[in-house]
Amino acid sequence: MSLLAAATLLVVADSSALVVTAPETEFDIGYEELIAGHDHEALAAIEECEKSSHRDPARQINHGIALARLGDYEEARVRFSAAARNAERYELETSTGEWVDSRVLGRRGLAMLESGDFQKYAALASR
Repeated sequence: MSLLAAATLLVVADSSALVVTAPETEFDIGYEELIAGHDHEALAAIEECEKSSHRDPARQINHGIALARLGDYEEARVRFSAAARNAERYELETSTGEWVDSRVLGRRGLAMLESGDFQKYAALASR
């Protein structure tokens, strides 16, 4: 495996750790697409989902991830901030099987934006 491929897997694993699922719902908030690294498809699925409220913390988090991976950091910041301060809060299951408070995940997304983690992902994904 090349060094670039190894670095890509490492960065993808870091950003995928935030991806959340809504296992008991009938709607698509981009989970499968984000896990597969299909960020444009994830963004479309999230934005076209009419069954989930725009105020749903899981949707806000996955929307932020998709936007950040595509380089739209300001809009991603809006989504992560909304999740971090959302009056509705849930224990959400991440792609790693960890159950985390949605507000904590929103703050993690903001921290990843601040540390440049998504910039690394976008730079590697575009090569």
